[in-house]
Amino acid sequence: MNRNKNIERIKQEEFDVCIIGGGASGTGCALDAALRGLRVALIEKNDFAAETSSKSTKLIHGGVRYLEQAFKNLDFGQLRQVRHGLEERHIVIKNAPHLAHPLALVTPVFSWFEGLYFTIGLTIYGFFAKNDTLPKAMWLNKKETFERIPTLTPKLHSSVMYYDGQLDDARYCLALAHSADQQGAAVINHAEVTAFQKDASGKILSATVDDTINNVTLNIRAKLFINCTGPFADYIRLMANPLQEKRLRPSKGVHIMLPADVLKSNDAMLIPKTKDGRVVFVIPFEGDVMVGTTDDEYQDLQKEPRLESKEIDFLLDTLRPYLAKVPDRSSIKSGFGGLRPLIASSGSKATKKLVRDHEVEYDEKANLLSLLGGKWTTYRLMAKDTIDEACQLLNLAANCTTEQHYLVGGENYHFDSWKTIQQEYQLDTDTCQHLVKKYGTQAFTVLKYGSTERIHPSYPYIHAEVIYSVQEEMVCILRDFFARRIRMELLDWQATYDSVQIVADLMGSQLNWTEEQKQKYITEYHALLKSFMQSAALG
Repeated sequence: MNRNKNIERIKQEEFDVCIIGGGASGTGCALDAALRGLRVALIEKNDFAAETSSKSTKLIHGGVRYLEQAFKNLDFGQLRQVRHGLEERHIVIKNAPHLAHPLALVTPVFSWFEGLYFTIGLTIYGFFAKNDTLPKAMWLNKKETFERIPTLTPKLHSSVMYYDGQLDDARYCLALAHSADQQGAAVINHAEVTAFQKDASGKILSATVDDTINNVTLNIRAKLFINCTGPFADYIRLMANPLQEKRLRPSKGVHIMLPADVLKSNDAMLIPKTKDGRVVFVIPFEGDVMVGTTDDEYQDLQKEPRLESKEIDFLLDTLRPYLAKVPDRSSIKSGFGGLRPLIASSGSKATKKLVRDHEVEYDEKANLLSLLGGKWTTYRLMAKDTIDEACQLLNLAANCTTEQHYLVGGENYHFDSWKTIQQEYQLDTDTCQHLVKKYGTQAFTVLKYGSTERIHPSYPYIHAEVIYSVQEEMVCILRDFFARRIRMELLDWQATYDSVQIVADLMGSQLNWTEEQKQKYITEYHALLKSFMQSAALG
């Protein structure tokens, strides 16, 4: 992806659609539209997946909680959401097998009745999954349970195991953006839409865009603008048409990262009930264990949601009945907060009871299409519905083909290719496997970009990834790389802090930073990491 080349295109061309927002829904729409032959621009104010789409629980699922609510409350909206999620699950895994894979989830139970209840529920859950090859749910006895997760409490009776999918959310979103770019979309990050120009009747003609990297203003022309800004969608809707009512009710969810020995397993754990009526997942991710999530209403959209001390207490307390030994606060390496783009209910439901379905809204007065709500698992279906509507508005006949389209790095992917890399480059096993799992068939291209020296001794990331990410993946600032290209910010705040100088030196040489600029960027990112630690009371 070449940012400067795409900026030149935006200056000169008129597009069929301009998509605002580079998260899962926006990049999904960009790829779908480009594959249908539309002239596409995608504008992201920060970085691809910088907000909600990099801060998920990393699961590809229908939502077991939604299934339970559907039957308990006769809420068929929840049931539809489960069905959509499970139908899409196998497509998400198939189209980027390097970034998504099946994951076993073990639900500990404390009586035979609980075991029967969850076995029946998860069998119904699996029934909704069409074209699916994942193993069916099974009831495990106590011995079988401990063979899978040895750190569980000895008080348990048995467990129920089922399968869902897991993905690296930020890199999956990047692969969508990269794939859209390959198909001819003009994709740029760090470019914020700040105003619309309209005709006499109020219809949008063009948008003013601030390029925050080059500190210049652009004007982008398109026949139709599509709002894919997730929890921030009301801001764009009201900019387009101030008479619109707000539709979204964002909620905050946080996760904490713990060492691998919390589970000592490749399986995940589902905690089926918390004191506030949610479920919590305990999931292996990147060699560590991720625990989440919470659900609290969130109003201050101008402020990045952060992990806070009381939320750590809640998640550790939730673990207590399920583990033989609960980790203490000092073992927490990092954490993150994200926002869900929930569509407001006409009633006063708590955010945890709102359906995670999506809606495509057309504002005829402003000629703005908005994709509202949704979740990661159904991003492709959300994009299909949106671009179907866009084609209808533009009087174009073109079908969606994303179901069969491999993302960058996915076609002809074989995990065992890490052995070829090891044989050729004499690298450690963890580095070889990391490269293959993050870049797929592009791993060999990454290695052509320079040094194979590690960025940090405790992690498998190498210098060549920094240069590759600048040249091929549109990395512009330090956080783009640490938070969303290699995910190190999510895993370990202190290790990230210690690695900033090395990465800044490599990035600066590629992006022609002056020494003054480089030191400014280092200082700012160090301060941000320190503030995360302070908010969580972890240092």
